[in-house]
Parts: sequence; structure tokens; C-alpha cells
Amino acid sequence: MPSYSQVTEADILNALRTVVDPELHKDLVTLRMIRDLKIRDGKVSLTVVLTTPACPLRDQLEEETTRAVRSVPGVREADVHFDSSVPSDGKDRGLISMPIRSALAIASGKGGVGKTTVAVNIAVGLAQAGARVGLLDADIYGPNVPRMMGLTSMPSPQGNKLTPAEAFGVKVMSIGFLVRPGQPLIWRGPMLHSAIRQFLADVAWGELDYLVVDLPPGTGDAQLSLCQSIPLTGGLIVTLPQQVSLDDARRGLEMFRALEVPILGVVENMSHLVLPDGQKLDIFGKGGGERLAREADVPFLGEIPMDPAVRVGGDAGVPVILSDPDSEVGKSLRELAQRVAARISLAALSEGPATPVKAVG
Repeated sequence: MPSYSQVTEADILNALRTVVDPELHKDLVTLRMIRDLKIRDGKVSLTVVLTTPACPLRDQLEEETTRAVRSVPGVREADVHFDSSVPSDGKDRGLISMPIRSALAIASGKGGVGKTTVAVNIAVGLAQAGARVGLLDADIYGPNVPRMMGLTSMPSPQGNKLTPAEAFGVKVMSIGFLVRPGQPLIWRGPMLHSAIRQFLADVAWGELDYLVVDLPPGTGDAQLSLCQSIPLTGGLIVTLPQQVSLDDARRGLEMFRALEVPILGVVENMSHLVLPDGQKLDIFGKGGGERLAREADVPFLGEIPMDPAVRVGGDAGVPVILSDPDSEVGKSLRELAQRVAARISLAALSEGPATPVKAVG
């Protein structure tokens, strides 16, 4: 058996080539996720730098990494740490002065499907995991994000830049901060385009890991302006199980394809209602979101159940992922945020060789 002093860095790295990230489908060494590898007297310490702080498979990776290191002859102790750094998708977002590593647009073909609820809870879920997150309310005609985030105003400008409001670790910008409550915005396309560009170029977002964009329903001027103004890492489609919603959701999906926006997946909201006796009532039908994803050949990212707590949290300005985190809907939304983060990492790293990932201090 080799002595402790004979264990080399090459031995450890060779062992770690057997540990494959289940989402990225490459080993940790190829992905350059290993940092601060130290070997002394049979004790090995290292840091695995995940591609998102919201990694849903951290426990699995920790177990497999520890087992791989301990399998090396001469190793008597393995100390595995974790850090995270969200990789950039490499897209040039010239309108924005500070780096935004990834931008996600959340869309639906029709209103009333809970798109904004999904956007708000994804943003908060990513921020709670430790990511730097911005939330842009691009629903100019129906800006509901401020209420759902418990915000009524934003801070004073910084020089010539607007300062986004902040809640639950998320930076938020919305037209709702700039107009009187209840004031209708009767705008044509050019004004919409100008407003969206201003929300990107004239807001002090700072450096972000994720910019989550809540698009308005439909496939009109606002969607076109946003997609033309900022390169997107990908788009997420929100639908109900019912056929009418699916028909419109497909239009939103095809809009992303026409604009050459990668589709991260489909999520089915209000999939069922859990009755007091534990039975599930399929109010809007069953399996529609999964069927749409299968027919469109895109990932299905899960079902979000109905729950009165969603409405209560939205009205009170505390997203359900925080107000009732242990509920079925709270857990489903947290898992959705993790799946979306994984899909974004996959999209960012899928083009060409893996790029180095630097640990965040």
C-alpha cells in the first residue's frame, strides 16, 4: 500500500474524473470545478466549485466526490468543501454596464396562468440560495411584481442611473414604481420599446448571476423589444394543464424559437389541488404541460400545485417560497428554481470547451 507521501495530485484528479455532474454530463475535472486541492500526510482537502449556488444535486456530488477521493490508495481522510460561481453564457449585453452572467425570460401565451408568481418565486429561490439576482418586470401594462415583492417605491437615483428596489435579496425594477397606482399605460410600440431599453440601460443593476425577466402575456411588442434589446440565456414557458392554455403556451414557445431564444423548458402551474383528505383534484385537466414539452421536444421542469397560500403570499408581498416553504407548493417552486439554475448552467457551458470557474470569496 502506498505511503501517505506517495499520494499525488494526479492520483486525486484521476479519481475525480469518475465523478460526473448529472446535469452537465461531464466529470468535475473536465468542467474545471476542482479548486484548492491540498494533500498532506494522507489528508486530502479540496473545493468543488458548483455552477450555481442553487444546485439540486449537491448532496449527491459531495457523497460521490468523497468516495472517489477515499478510493485512492494512501488516502486516509477526505475533506470536501463547496463553493459556487455561475458561469457566464458569453453573450454581449452591451446595454448593461455591469456583467450579467445569465438572463432568463419567463413567458406564457395567455394571462392568468401564474407566470408572475413563478417568476417572483424563482428569483427569490435563487437569491435565497446565495445568487445575485435581478428581477425585471417587463409586463408594462400589468406590473404586479412590486405588490408580490412587498414593494411600493424604489430608492433615489444614483447619478444618471435609476436604483432598483430590493426585497428578499432580489433587485427589482418595474414600471409600477414610476406611475400612480391604478394609472393605465396607453402606450404604442415605440414607447414600450423605449421603456424596456431604459430598464436595461439606465438601471444600476450591479453585477448579477441571474436577471429574471417577467414578460407580459402574449407575443407582441414587449416580448419582441425585450428579446431584441438583450441577448437571453433562455426562456421558460408557464402553462396550465388545460388545452386552451396549452394552445397559447405553444405560441409563446414558438415565439422564442422564432427569435432564436433557447427554450429552457416548460412548467405546468396549478396542476392540481390537494384536498383535505389528501386526494388530488385536477381542476384544469392533467398532464398538459408534460405533453406540450414532449411534443415540442423541450424539457419538462415540473408541476406546481394550487394552494391558497400562493394567493395569500402574493397579496401580502411575501412569496410563498418564503411564507410557506415546507408546503407542497413551496417545495415545488424551490425545486423549480434549482432545475432552472441547472438548465441555465447547461446552456452556458454547452458551447465549446468548459471555461475556468473561479471560486467566490
